[in-house]
Amino acid sequence: MRRAAAKLVVGMAITAIGMFGADCSLGTWKLNPAKSKSASTNLIQSRTEIWEAMPDNGVKITRTEQRADGTTVNFSYAYKYDGKEYPATGGQFDTISAKRIDANTTATETKKADGRYHQTSRYVCSEDGKTRTLTAEGTDGKGKPTASTYVFEK
Repeated sequence: MRRAAAKLVVGMAITAIGMFGADCSLGTWKLNPAKSKSASTNLIQSRTEIWEAMPDNGVKITRTEQRADGTTVNFSYAYKYDGKEYPATGGQFDTISAKRIDANTTATETKKADGRYHQTSRYVCSEDGKTRTLTAEGTDGKGKPTASTYVFEK
């Protein structure tokens, strides 16, 4: 009986490590504008995101994007999947928090200190790891409601 219980515990531990250990979001992702949609008046024409693993179980994202009005946005930020707020500078938001829902899904919340920009998002990686979909809703930098769905490909 003890052996069966021990095997069950070990099996569950291995499953949990496998489920949360591999981060399918790591790598370089390019926005596919044709498959994406946004209520924003300043649409993103192109975006590249580089997702890198951090040694402390976190992730670092470096983002480069070109907007319809010609504005280029380049910034990076890092966070852990612990739900705590982490700083971000040079972009649309000042803080980001994230929680891992499952091996393919992450929920984030981004905010600007002035209170106008606030978004909740969900990143979902496809089973084959080649596509990642970001759905976001909240308020833009002017405090107006917005909703977006962005499709990224490796």
